[in-house]
Amino acid sequence: MSNDNNTLKEIINLRYSQVKELKDSKINPYPARCKRTHGCAEAKEQDENKEVACSGRVVQLRLMGKAAFMHVKDMSGKVQSYVARDLIGEDKYTFFKKNIAVGDFVELSGKMFITKTGEKTIKADAVNLISKAIRPMPEKFHGIADTEVRFRNRHLDLIANENVAEIFKTRAKIISAIRKVLDAKGFLEVETPTLTPDAGGAAARPFETFHNSLKMPLFMRIALELYHKKLVVGGLEKIYEIGKMFRNEGIDTTHNPEFTMIELYQAYSDFDGMAKLFEDIVAGCVKETGIAEVDYKGKKINLKPPFKRISIPKVWKEKFGQDIHEILEGRGFHKENIFKLADKIGMKFEKDTAPAKVFDKIFDDKLLPDYTDPIFMIDYPVAVSPFSKCREDDPQITERFEVFINSEELANAYSEINDPNDQLERLQDQLADKGVNKSEDSDIVDNSYIEALESGMPPTGGMGIGIDRLVMIFTGHPSIREVILFPILKTEEKEK
Repeated sequence: MSNDNNTLKEIINLRYSQVKELKDSKINPYPARCKRTHGCAEAKEQDENKEVACSGRVVQLRLMGKAAFMHVKDMSGKVQSYVARDLIGEDKYTFFKKNIAVGDFVELSGKMFITKTGEKTIKADAVNLISKAIRPMPEKFHGIADTEVRFRNRHLDLIANENVAEIFKTRAKIISAIRKVLDAKGFLEVETPTLTPDAGGAAARPFETFHNSLKMPLFMRIALELYHKKLVVGGLEKIYEIGKMFRNEGIDTTHNPEFTMIELYQAYSDFDGMAKLFEDIVAGCVKETGIAEVDYKGKKINLKPPFKRISIPKVWKEKFGQDIHEILEGRGFHKENIFKLADKIGMKFEKDTAPAKVFDKIFDDKLLPDYTDPIFMIDYPVAVSPFSKCREDDPQITERFEVFINSEELANAYSEINDPNDQLERLQDQLADKGVNKSEDSDIVDNSYIEALESGMPPTGGMGIGIDRLVMIFTGHPSIREVILFPILKTEEKEK
């Protein structure tokens, strides 16, 4: 390792010397602008003898005495260039050989021609240095394979691994497709606070900070829900927001403390309307990306809607031979019965485990693995759905769905509660499940949200979709860190 470090230092020192020499010769190795008439990919589409001017990074250079072949890359792709002493002149060719290396950015111009091997190539009549790279490119040291190194040095990852850029191009297309679908349907894109006085709208631990001037704690948002429904109360009938959420919880292949999601709300709609809207959004993503089927964790996933709806009470009965109401009691769970079921199916829990966690574990481990393609899981118990309206024919079951693909949650939606008293009681019940006394709710429940509901909210459907997870599915990457440009990593220990 020390030899590699010494070699690297020698290269860096040499290139800084080259830069100084160029500047001393009144040559600017970092000019402010360059000439560019075509992208690299566009240049390759031109006819023979067409004049082009391209700019990009040198990714391959093959010197052959009096001539050289060079590949230059920009965001659109790569193009080959033929650089010959007889074409650009002896002085310029000498400069080229001495001062231009793999990793540098160059501007080159010339006419297109086709080589003997059939490759469209620029016959350069000029090559100019427009940015000197001091550090060598990753290929010089056998590329980048270690994931920690890749994520800490995403700029090098993008240079060394061509498929990485495609992930983020696909991500951009997905976000663009979502906006196109919603904008076409008359939705209004909104922005709500990232710093909030209350961390409500979801059951998650927030990041907390302190505002010095106001002398008050603030929280990074964990969800958009409460602000959005206030906007619906105010008359904004169709809204959406794509933004960052922050949850001070664990990191694994599907969770990052900072992540991107979309939340949207539509007045005069319900969870059925949200299901149709979700299918329209995915169909838009399929059209925009051209991806309709993917390999994900070794399984073929069909992304074309429509998607199946799976009723939880129905499959609960089929799987366990038990009516789901046997584990329900009022708005909560019958603790003794749900533990009995867990015991019966071979799942062990500590006696003090919250019944809701027992339900979630049974659901995750025993029901979800039966499905691979996208599904709507519908008809959740009230006990795990504090913002969802109850079914009119069953007060213990709600009008809610979650979308799962190969057991991974992708979206959550429901017919929103618009009864302020019902909503307050549900939130208090949720706190009670966490061991918080209901009398303390004034300090925890967002009373301003309850007050907003008291002003009246129409029947409304709401939905949240994880953008990062959607990109994971469409790109076939099972790790969330692969689809976030700069995932959160533990601080790197410096060598002493």
